[in-house]
Amino acid sequence: MPFYERGAVRIRYEETGSGFPLLLVPGGGLNSRVSNWPTAVFNSPEIFKDEFRCITMDQRNANGGDSTGPIPTSDPWDAFADDQLGLMDHLGIDQFLFMGYCIGGCFAMKLMERGPQRVKAGVLVQTVGQHPEHPDYMYNSGRDVWAPELMKRRPDVTMAEIERYLHELYRARPEFIYSVSRDFARSCQTPMLVLPDETPAHPLVTSVEVASLCPNAEITVFPWRDPPELKARTIDRVRRFLRTHQA
Repeated sequence: MPFYERGAVRIRYEETGSGFPLLLVPGGGLNSRVSNWPTAVFNSPEIFKDEFRCITMDQRNANGGDSTGPIPTSDPWDAFADDQLGLMDHLGIDQFLFMGYCIGGCFAMKLMERGPQRVKAGVLVQTVGQHPEHPDYMYNSGRDVWAPELMKRRPDVTMAEIERYLHELYRARPEFIYSVSRDFARSCQTPMLVLPDETPAHPLVTSVEVASLCPNAEITVFPWRDPPELKARTIDRVRRFLRTHQA
């Protein structure tokens, strides 16, 4: 159970497999952590470790995880990017592939904005975004599900801090994919493969808009989880996409 440390931030990560580096972020919103992989729509570290150096991590302050750090009440998406890019620096990795589930779609595009020369390509699986019929879904989930458990462990954290943090994550830019602007999306040259979903947390409209705005984005069919044969073909498409962009 190795850790990367930078100042007050301590990030727990795992590695498996060998090959070109592939940074994998599991779903779970603010509770994105390594232990979520077995229940993911597909377990990427297990599937891709035969061909890639798979790196995954507990995100900062995820309940049930072992990564800790301050609550960044300004620029929280940049703070997550600092953790992720810092881990890659710690491991001596310059360029890498990225696959993010759920909140990892927001991380993916922030990394592409922050380090366009470092992220060779990204896969966005069931990305979080602003749902037109459930505009405060992610904010409410953070306040009602994530925050109470965190505050039990962190008596130094106040609800006022958490509300400022959640505002900067989900209300400061209440549209699209939260972490970047549409103008950035139109200019982003990083190759992407988008696997859509349709839930209050993972609106189909966000995945379609990513694929529409980003010049080098592709999108799979929807739905793709069933039947099993279609899901298997979708996973194979992900593998081919990663292979194509690893060098």
